[in-house]
Amino acid sequence: MTAEWAPTGIDTSVPSPARIYDYFLGGKDNYAADRAAAEAFLATAPETLSACRHNRAFLIRAVTHLVRDAGIDQFIDIGTGLPTQQNVHEVAQRHNPDARVVYVDNDPIVAVHGRALLTGTGNVALVQGDLHEPEAILNHPDVAKLIDFDRPVAVLLLAVLHFFPDADDPHGIVSRLMAPAAPGSHLVISHGTSDPDPAVAEEAEQVYDRHSSASLHTRTAAGIARFFDGTEMLEPGLVYTAEWRPDADTESATPAEAGMYAAVARKP
Repeated sequence: MTAEWAPTGIDTSVPSPARIYDYFLGGKDNYAADRAAAEAFLATAPETLSACRHNRAFLIRAVTHLVRDAGIDQFIDIGTGLPTQQNVHEVAQRHNPDARVVYVDNDPIVAVHGRALLTGTGNVALVQGDLHEPEAILNHPDVAKLIDFDRPVAVLLLAVLHFFPDADDPHGIVSRLMAPAAPGSHLVISHGTSDPDPAVAEEAEQVYDRHSSASLHTRTAAGIARFFDGTEMLEPGLVYTAEWRPDADTESATPAEAGMYAAVARKP
């Protein structure tokens, strides 16, 4: 995609969280408004680029563990964002070619690019859906076609819940998502935090709110831990992304450089 082209009906003058994140990751599926919003945010929180890299590396390690060690072979990745390298299905199917993955995002450009990328890829689908309506996602025919809720499934919510204010009851949304999941299912979350520097986090939220179509709501460790109520966190529990089961390729990071807490939990 070039900056001069966009799917019909897409207002490229309005910054999109998915396209801003794509810019942070060094992608090219973004427009001038997205880049301007991203640069304004980076001026306040320059560690964001590092945080995005560590979040992506956490996703790869978490999915690898779930397939290779926990035997999970079906995934729902909500708030997937624009396609990049090492997507969930690529990581999962590397270890189990029969693994099934449903991507969900509310951004129409994500839907266009995701479906183009996935053409000819087996056991993978992309659904345009809104996390505010979890039942609509779970009951979508493309989800029903690939996901068997009588068997364990992994629900992935990476760097998406911090776009939900408390007034939207994000903790309740997560509970509703996990309700039909079979015992042995897993919940994977990463979430921006204010713990390293509350003042910087507050300023960053204000900047993001002014420049993006979404609002940003970082949370403390205690607030993020609540998303895992009713599940059993795997070791090492809720930690910064770089601290979740690091391997030889994991870069070390200060709390500010990691920027997000992460955890993987099992539904008993």
